[in-house]
Amino acid sequence: MVEVDISVSASDLYDYVLMHTYHSTSGIIGATAGALCVVAGFMMQRWPLLIAGIVVLLYLPVTLYTKSKLQWSANESFQKPLHYVLDDTGVTVSQGEVSESQPWEGMVKAVSTSRSIILYTSGRNASIFPKAQLGDQKDALIEMISTHMAPAKVKIRF
Repeated sequence: MVEVDISVSASDLYDYVLMHTYHSTSGIIGATAGALCVVAGFMMQRWPLLIAGIVVLLYLPVTLYTKSKLQWSANESFQKPLHYVLDDTGVTVSQGEVSESQPWEGMVKAVSTSRSIILYTSGRNASIFPKAQLGDQKDALIEMISTHMAPAKVKIRF
């Protein structure tokens, strides 16, 4: 069993949103289109195309940052720590008097970024575990996830 208390910050939420967006089809298409515009604009010396490509490349991260800050400040559940218990049956998250459990079979995937371990509970929702807050529990958390989820669902880098 692994127990951790997590306080999700706006930057932790931004890290999750960036990873989620740039691993989706629309994020990949947007980044590719922006990069192609920059390269084509530079090679053909079409400065409006170059500028358009830079705008496309900068628009998404800036927009995601702004939305993450707004979502974090508007959502009261981010203002208080979340208590997670990961055991053989699944993951239980509680905050105050409210508690919710999900079995391991219901978990969609687990991934990592340089800052966080992200456990998807649905295609769009996830539990974010910032590595800086895990301390010596990080390895135990990764082992718990890896033990209870199918290997194809776990993409955690150390």
